[in-house]
Amino acid sequence: MDWGKKNRLSRLIKKDGHCLFLPIDHGYFLGPTSKLEKPSETIKPLLRYCDGIFVTRGVLRSCIDPKIKVPIILRVSGGTSIVGKDLANEGITTSIKEAVRLNVTAVGLSVFVGTEYEHQTLLNLSRLVDEAEEYGIPVMAVTAVGKELEKRDARYLALCCRIAAELGASVVKTYWCENFEKVVEGCPVPVVMAGGPKVDTELQVLEFVYDGMQKGAIGVNLGRNVWQSEHPVAMIKALRAIIHENYTAKEANDLLEKLKKKK
Repeated sequence: MDWGKKNRLSRLIKKDGHCLFLPIDHGYFLGPTSKLEKPSETIKPLLRYCDGIFVTRGVLRSCIDPKIKVPIILRVSGGTSIVGKDLANEGITTSIKEAVRLNVTAVGLSVFVGTEYEHQTLLNLSRLVDEAEEYGIPVMAVTAVGKELEKRDARYLALCCRIAAELGASVVKTYWCENFEKVVEGCPVPVVMAGGPKVDTELQVLEFVYDGMQKGAIGVNLGRNVWQSEHPVAMIKALRAIIHENYTAKEANDLLEKLKKKK
């Protein structure tokens, strides 16, 4: 690994080996998602607590202050929508030359293993890695499952993560699941946890994040469970306490409740 790539990864993954990424790329297939209608307003109070933002080039240019110090992970895949025929039919939407122009720290795209478009999206990843390596830019592969949420089991996710790592991803974003250690143990590159749809309680989020960290994940890439919360700043502080301060889920939940009352 050359100096540039090492430097970029060190900006995303902190000295403790952990990270908290905030994705706000949902609009690329969902449109104006609830509480993300105005991305700049949504993320403004959260920026100081996250280690990276996962965003598309359109929102980066139009909504993100270029003076911010938070590293940018650029979403470079898309081409489908929630109302289209198949979310898995993605292509690369943004070039590495554009990523360099935007001075991003890393790029990310989705792969859809087990779908009709498996071959296409895996080759997307391979080509992206080839191009990104020329400039020392890390690639984060997202093991997406489209609308088929039942695929989120350890055997399937371990398969997805290993393939993404084999094709050259520097980091893999995947879903937490039961027996999550099997997913991490089979993946030779760092794994971060996705949030998926917003869950019923904040404690559930803290519990799966804590469990995943105990089983080898280096951090999270959580969006809706943060900025759709009624108390987004308190929520991201509680998550940060688990990721960077070794809090248990209960301790983080106690902190969350304390911050709510303080507010």
